[in-house]
Amino acid sequence: MCGTCRYEFRGDPPQTGYCHCDMCKKATGGPFAVLVQASIEAFRWTNGRPRSYRSSPIATRGFCYLCGTPLYLRYDDDELILVTAGSLDYPERARPTEHCGVENRLGWADCRRGFPEEKTQETF
Repeated sequence: MCGTCRYEFRGDPPQTGYCHCDMCKKATGGPFAVLVQASIEAFRWTNGRPRSYRSSPIATRGFCYLCGTPLYLRYDDDELILVTAGSLDYPERARPTEHCGVENRLGWADCRRGFPEEKTQETF
């Protein structure tokens, strides 16, 4: 959000998915997380370094130390890093193709169009 921690990655179009697990909901403060997979070999921090914490016995999560934006999830000994779609410069390019953690999906979290819509008052 503040630009203190920035990253880039290269490679094939990444796999993107919704995660409905309770850990992702709590870590992002939302009804689900949208995570984009990148190879750790193709990933690098270009500005700043996030802080991280162990969010479970098998994974760590990273966030911007200045503004608190959730940035990634990484499972121990995995060759992938899962970055939050909202932290991408062009999140519209990351189209989710799968759901995981569906046993914890909220019944109302369907993101269906057709509800009343309103534009954001502030612009960034």
